[in-house]
Amino acid sequence: MNMPRSLSTVGLAVAAVLATSAARAADAPPVTTLEEVVVTAQKRTTSLQDVPFSVSATSEQQIRNSGSSNIVDLARNVAGLTIADLGPGQSQIAIRGISSGQVIRDQPGVKEQVGIYLDESPISVALFTPDLELFDLERFEVLRGPQGTLFGSGSSAGTLRYITTQPKLGVFEGIADASLEEVKGGTDGGSIRGAVNLPVGDTAAVRFVGYQHHLPGFIDAIQPDGSVIKGVNDGDRAGFRLSMLWKPTERLSITPRVVYQSLQTNGFPRQDVYNILGNPYMTTQPAVTIGDRQQYTQLREGMSDDFMLTDLKLDYDFGPATLTSISSYTHRHVTVLRDATQLTGSVTYQIFGVVPQVRTDSPLFDRTHLNVISQELRVGSNGTNTIDWLAGGFFQHVNRHYGQDLPTAGYDALIGVLGSAVNAPPDTPFYSDIVYSEKQYALFGEATWHMTDQWGLTGGLRYYKFDENRVLNFGGVFADVRVNVPASVSSDGVSPRLILSYKASEEAQFNIQASKGFRLGGINDPINTGIPGCTSSPYGNLTSWKDETTWNYEMGTKLQFLDRRLTLNVAAFYADIKDLQATVTVAACSSRLVVNVPKARSAGIEAELFAKPNQTWDFGLSATYVDAKLTSSVTDAAGNSLGGLQSGNQLPTAPKFQGVGSVGFTLPLTDKRDFFSVLTVQYVGSSYSQFENEQPGFGQVRSDTTTYPNAAGLFQYGGVPASTVINFDPKLASYSLGNIRAGVRTDRWELAGYVSNIWDTNANLAIDYERGRRARVAFLTNQPRTIGISAQYKF
Repeated sequence: MNMPRSLSTVGLAVAAVLATSAARAADAPPVTTLEEVVVTAQKRTTSLQDVPFSVSATSEQQIRNSGSSNIVDLARNVAGLTIADLGPGQSQIAIRGISSGQVIRDQPGVKEQVGIYLDESPISVALFTPDLELFDLERFEVLRGPQGTLFGSGSSAGTLRYITTQPKLGVFEGIADASLEEVKGGTDGGSIRGAVNLPVGDTAAVRFVGYQHHLPGFIDAIQPDGSVIKGVNDGDRAGFRLSMLWKPTERLSITPRVVYQSLQTNGFPRQDVYNILGNPYMTTQPAVTIGDRQQYTQLREGMSDDFMLTDLKLDYDFGPATLTSISSYTHRHVTVLRDATQLTGSVTYQIFGVVPQVRTDSPLFDRTHLNVISQELRVGSNGTNTIDWLAGGFFQHVNRHYGQDLPTAGYDALIGVLGSAVNAPPDTPFYSDIVYSEKQYALFGEATWHMTDQWGLTGGLRYYKFDENRVLNFGGVFADVRVNVPASVSSDGVSPRLILSYKASEEAQFNIQASKGFRLGGINDPINTGIPGCTSSPYGNLTSWKDETTWNYEMGTKLQFLDRRLTLNVAAFYADIKDLQATVTVAACSSRLVVNVPKARSAGIEAELFAKPNQTWDFGLSATYVDAKLTSSVTDAAGNSLGGLQSGNQLPTAPKFQGVGSVGFTLPLTDKRDFFSVLTVQYVGSSYSQFENEQPGFGQVRSDTTTYPNAAGLFQYGGVPASTVINFDPKLASYSLGNIRAGVRTDRWELAGYVSNIWDTNANLAIDYERGRRARVAFLTNQPRTIGISAQYKF
């Protein structure tokens, strides 16, 4: 494996400066050290270098310097963290290569593999990961590997935590910043944000954060009349956070909070490769050539995501221990609007041939209403004792109401069936209304025995019980009609963790760990038997899927050199995955199922190096190599593997290699002003979105599917010749991005300019297709080169 040249250059620069610094260390005292990072990865405050497992913590200043404007950008700067970007508010996360593939919008029962927390409140959803504004944060923590003991379900691969700045007693302070940016070939973007901390007497304080962020558009949409709409995927993210700290006594702290965010987008960052309604192969209708960062639509698309979290944290210090209660309520309302005209039109063409109704507008609405109540109560020891311990209980109740409808004018008359006869509204060929109720109970505990000043032994255990009930309604001529059909699934189990750590000195720690994580099971929806050729599923009667479990084994070291001017953290890991929950597509039925793959594994190594040899330079290098693959297959009765679920295939989403290098330069000027600049170079290796993308011949749409069974069948709508073969590469190619930021700062203010995606990389981040590629093939892509300015003022 060859390291990308850009990262190699950064590495050589680090080595050269460090060697010079080390040579001078005997003659001159150190002028600076790396700032100590404090985290709460074990639900207690600990120095990052003392945590006995792999954790990354990124400060808000580091986030700004890296050019990250959202969680997807941020992931490229963290070893082992990968995010499939399906557009704002629709990212999907993998840690250490543990992923079962892209979750599609119509899979509301699928659970997350990575837990997401805002401070101590869980906010995870498998598809709709909240795309929170990266502002007024203390840090962003990534806990790698299963965290089932302390963080429960959904943390089978790891846990992400947004740690916000808390209210401060007796302090009046604030911060305001603004930015304006121009995107190559797109629309402009910008933001205005502010935070203020207000003391209320001697025992209380309030902190308010507000922001408005206009997201630029960079995808152009070709219309049926040949016109082009520029920047259709622009949008707005706005919100606020209001928190209060009341400390009536030295022992009691009460922190209520309200968080609200509204995300509105007008389209998706999708560039089409092929669309049945508009492509260059047409002969009887106007041919359409779709270029880079273009798509073909005849309806506006977009999403609306209203997120609200209210929580209350109580801490009472008994002296030897602290009692902590976290109560939270989450409400989300997500509506996704897609132009499904090509999907509906492909079915219409298959049934009726060339009729005008093939092009009838057919918007598909996905609606999610989510209400989540969570309660955690725990007691943990204070200070440093021979035995540090923590024990508690957790309860969560999730109510999720999900539905789809596909209003298509005149479809009842065309098909000769009234919607009311098939459990659907008029002129709606597909309709669903599904209600989920999920309850989860858990008891957990963890303790660390400091056997000596050097040796420590940590053991933890979580018991969980889970029940899910679902009531399903399917309707429309495309659907397998169901009326108020109930289903349920339940499970229970334990999730242990054991860590042995050895602290050779204040600068060197070694640890080995075994831990287990789990991902709860669920219930499959019926396939769309009303669509031609979809009378049955090749996977049999898969009504539900089982829990997924991961046993993780790792060893690591955390080292500090040169009087703590350099840190090096390295971890090697092996994860044994049982009953991996893989998503498969039922060919042209526009249906998906979750299938348990008996065995899979992920093995690799990750390393992070940070250095500040003097006041002028600082460096960072992070990299991960992962070999994650299936070690068993899912086959049909004849022994043929199904949907790419074949032993040896790479787990989707995560690349084998990912790395990032950064170089920071600071030059003191006059009047306590500093010039600063930071260059960040990111490399992401190749990957796949789904297991089925790895099948030979998957990247073809053609008429001859007998000789080429993994190809998608070609529709000849628009006079497309039968000999046409549409080729695309389903493998997401490797790519690199460069970001630079430079400016002048003081203790009070900062003025900077930045360029993101310096060499204007157009990367394929995920594949997106309809009806098994027969109706449309596209890739989700990243923002082009962006040039901007920003200003910040603190008071």
